[in-house]
Amino acid sequence: MKDSEYASMLLSMAKKDLKALSAMTDIHVFEDEIFGFHAQQAIEKSLKAWIALKGIEYPKTHDISYLLFILEEQGVNIEQYRDFIEYNIFAVQLRYEAFDSIVEPLNREVTITKIYEFLTHIENIVKS
Repeated sequence: MKDSEYASMLLSMAKKDLKALSAMTDIHVFEDEIFGFHAQQAIEKSLKAWIALKGIEYPKTHDISYLLFILEEQGVNIEQYRDFIEYNIFAVQLRYEAFDSIVEPLNREVTITKIYEFLTHIENIVKS
């Protein structure tokens, strides 16, 4: 499979997580842990798509900071995406731990918008 085809597949999966996020805006129905998990997944899959576009085999990790580091090593300016690292606490490896440490609720509208814009940015790279 070509890098762009693989990236498109990963983006398609990320879009499903984004679609789920869009349906989880009610904080009384969906806890931050559930919303945050899908946000983390959408970001992770999008980053892996970008890495695949670079022709690099991405590692089997859920660590957003490490995936950003890989892109930075490839010359990508990742500064505007560093705040995605805060979603690491929602990654798969932490799904069974208590989330008592979350002080402020996630701003769902901002999160959805930022992830949508990020996905769109990577889709544009795939198309070019």
